[in-house]
Amino acid sequence: MSLSAPDLDAVSGVSVLQALSDPVRLEIVRQLADVCPDGEIQCGEITVPVGKSTASHHFKTLLGAGIITEREEGRCKYFQLRRAELDHRFPGLIESVLRATG
Repeated sequence: MSLSAPDLDAVSGVSVLQALSDPVRLEIVRQLADVCPDGEIQCGEITVPVGKSTASHHFKTLLGAGIITEREEGRCKYFQLRRAELDHRFPGLIESVLRATG
């Protein structure tokens, strides 16, 4: 089951930058960016230095900002960075943020 992600045309650059301003969320995006462009990561494979409920909050924030998508399969959740869509809507933003904070 795929969960809907917001239309990036309705997402502001400020919303994206606010979502990326947290170090934990930035680390999640960094891990997703390291996967091949169309790749997904199972939720348990993403390493974050916070508890499950806090991690869930960070994933929801990234989902709400349109930065990632989520897909459920059975009891597993898979996340994917919307890299191509973000690069089309905000050219160079993700690359610049990752480079500047790496």
